[in-house]
Formats: sequence, structure tokens, C-alpha cells
Amino acid sequence: MTRTAQIDRKTNETHIRLTLSIDGSGGGKRRSGIGFLDHMLDLFAKHAAVDLDLEADGDLQVDDHHTVEDIGIAIGQALHEALGDRAGIRRYGHFTLPMDECLVTSAVDLGGRYAFEYQAPIAAAKIGTFDSELIEHFWQSLAVNAHCNLHVLLHHGKNSHHIAEAVFKATARAIRMAAESDARMTGIPSTKGVL
Repeated sequence: MTRTAQIDRKTNETHIRLTLSIDGSGGGKRRSGIGFLDHMLDLFAKHAAVDLDLEADGDLQVDDHHTVEDIGIAIGQALHEALGDRAGIRRYGHFTLPMDECLVTSAVDLGGRYAFEYQAPIAAAKIGTFDSELIEHFWQSLAVNAHCNLHVLLHHGKNSHHIAEAVFKATARAIRMAAESDARMTGIPSTKGVL
């Protein structure tokens, strides 16, 4: 089974087009119009081992908010669609990632329900020209639309760029683990029989 999805999401604020393959290797190109976000999405694709082609046109003349939010929504929708009924997956994933002086743990449950806990504060309001508060908002938007539980915890760290990278890499690795096929889990990974 090919676990892929295509999303074409158009609003008055943004137009997001993407193709996502869960069983990839980090391939694809990301063109959001926001350099820092493209860097983070490159990290996400590589460490989640997903192929992600993404092109976004957003109202960047206003600010980055709508574009970042809507990309999170679209990637979450793509993950949800590509996972299908989620039979045979590990379902749970977690990763603790060191990034220089930072340490971040991310844990995910691809169980079909939304919950979000985020404790990875960044003291600086900006990373370059990027609003650092949008990192949390991106992941919340993704989690809602992927129908998953996502918990992110910064144990320690100071450098804003390092914290952001650690969050994206750790969460990518957790999603990768949770979405992997489990040869011992032949059906739905729940005693309820459905997710």
C-alpha cells in the first residue's frame, strides 16, 4: 500500500499545494516564501523520512502567520489521509533529541484524537525575521489536522535557532517512529478495533 496524499488548500489568505509520502527518504522541495520555515520543513522531511513537495502562496505582505498556520494544517491533513485506517502502524512514537546545548523530547500518538501540550518556550521574539511564537502554532495546527496527540518538552536550551531545530527534528523522529509499520501489529493498534 502506498501511503501518500495530495492536498490543494485555497483560502483568501493562502494557497497551499503539497504531496506527501510517508514512506520516503526526505525528498522533495519546500517553497513557502519563508526562508526559515523552509529550513525547518527540510529538517522535518529528512528526519521523518517523508517525501514532501510543498508550494505555498500566502499573504506575506501582512505577516507570516497565515502561511505558517495553513502549511501546518495542510501537512496535518496529508498525514491523516496518508495514514488511512492506521492498521499495522506502531501508533506511538517518541524521541529525545540533543541539539548542541538544547534537549527536546517529543511524543506522539497517531490514535485519531487531538491533544496538544507544548512546553518549549523561546525567549527571543524573533529568529532572524521569523516570529518564534509561530513554531508552537505550526505544530498545534498540524496536530489538530493529523488527529494526533502531540507533546513537546524543552528540557533545557538557550539558543533560539537550536531550540526550533530540536523541536522540528525530535517531532519528525517521533512521527516517523509512530507511522512505521509494525510486523507484529496486523490490525488496528487499539483494543477498541478502530481509531
